[in-house]
Amino acid sequence: MDMLGGLTASEFLRDYWQKKPLVIRQAFPDFQCPVSPDELAGLACEEAVESRLILEEDSGKPWQLHNGPFTPERFSQLPEQDWTLLVQGLDHWVPDVADLLEPFRFIPNWRLDDIMASYAPRGGSVGPHYDMYDVFLLQAQGHRRWTFGGHCDHTSPRVDGTPLRILSSWDGEQTVTLAPGDMLYLPPGIGHHGVAEDDCITLSIGFRAPTLDDLLTGFTDYLSQHAKASEHLNDPDLTIQDNPGTISPDVIDRLDSVIREQLGDRRNLALWFGQFATAPKSLDIVVPADEPATAEDLTEAIHAGEQLRWNEGSRFAYHELDNETALFVDGEQYLLKGDAQPLAPLLCAAARINMAELTKFTGDDALLGLLTTLYNQGSVYFE
Repeated sequence: MDMLGGLTASEFLRDYWQKKPLVIRQAFPDFQCPVSPDELAGLACEEAVESRLILEEDSGKPWQLHNGPFTPERFSQLPEQDWTLLVQGLDHWVPDVADLLEPFRFIPNWRLDDIMASYAPRGGSVGPHYDMYDVFLLQAQGHRRWTFGGHCDHTSPRVDGTPLRILSSWDGEQTVTLAPGDMLYLPPGIGHHGVAEDDCITLSIGFRAPTLDDLLTGFTDYLSQHAKASEHLNDPDLTIQDNPGTISPDVIDRLDSVIREQLGDRRNLALWFGQFATAPKSLDIVVPADEPATAEDLTEAIHAGEQLRWNEGSRFAYHELDNETALFVDGEQYLLKGDAQPLAPLLCAAARINMAELTKFTGDDALLGLLTTLYNQGSVYFE
C-alpha cells in the first residue's frame, strides 16, 4: 500500500503494529488539508464539539489546559506562538475528514477511536508525552518536528503543576520533520514530542483498545440486566458447620460455578461486545432524520442510484454466530438469518455502501425495514 510506504497491510501489522514506530514519507501525496485553522476555531466554539487549548506557559504555570467550547474573542487573546488548539472527533463533523479513514480499513472498525485535529502556530506543542493507543500522525498543513522513541508508562517522571501528563526527563531517540502528506505511526507507550515549525495542522488517526476495567465493568453490567440476574443464590444441600462463621469451600465452589456459567456464554459475550464496541462516541451527531422515510422512499432512492453512506459518527460491525449473523450499529444489535446474513458484511465493509449489491436486498420487506430503521435513526444517509 502506498499509504504504508510500500509495505503491504500484512507486513505493516506483522512488523510495526504495536511494536515500533514508522515514518512514511508522502503517505498521501499532494495532500490538501480538508479544514482551515479558522474552521477549526469555529468548531471549537460549538457546544457539541470537544475541544481544548494547551498553552506552554500560562500566568507563570507550565502546560496549562483549557476546555472548550470557546468564544471567538478567546482566540484573539492568544499569544503569537507556543499554544495548540485540539479538536476531537473531527471526522464526525467533516465528511471529507471521515473519508480519510477508508485507507485504514485493514484495521477492524471496532478499534477506531476518531480523528483529532491539532492546530498550532510556530512553537506550538502539547509537550513530550505518551499515549496508550495506536496513532497515525498525518501532517495536513505546514511542518511539525517530531522527536520520538523510548517506552514510557505510569512510572515515567512527569512535570509538576500541570493537569497534563508531560514527561519531565525524556530525550527521545529519533527526530524527523513532517511535511504535508507525511505520516508517523506510533504504537502505545512510545514517548513523542511534536513542535510546530510554522502554522501547521496535524490529523491524529487514533485506534484505541478498551481497558480491562472497561471490559469487566461493561460485561457484568450487561449480564446484570438479564432476567436471570434477579435469581438468588440457593443452598438446598446446606449442612451443619462446626463454626457458623465459616465460609465453607462448598460456598466458594457454588459461587465459582454460578459466575463461570454466566461468564462462559460466548454468545452473550459476543452480543455484548458488539454493542459495546459500536456505541457512538458522540451522541450529538447520530440523531434521527429530520423527515422520517418509509420503506418505499428508500426503495425509490436506492433504485434511482443514490449513494447511501454511514453517518460520520456511526459505528458498524458484525459477528458470525452459529446459524445467524449479528449486525451491530451504534450500540444496537440486529440478528440476521438465512439469506439475510450477507447484508451484515455488506453494510460494514466501507462508509460508502456498495449500492449495486444493496439493491439485491430491497425485495425483502424485513431487510428493507431494517435499512429504513437505520436511516430514520440517523446511522446512514443519502449523500
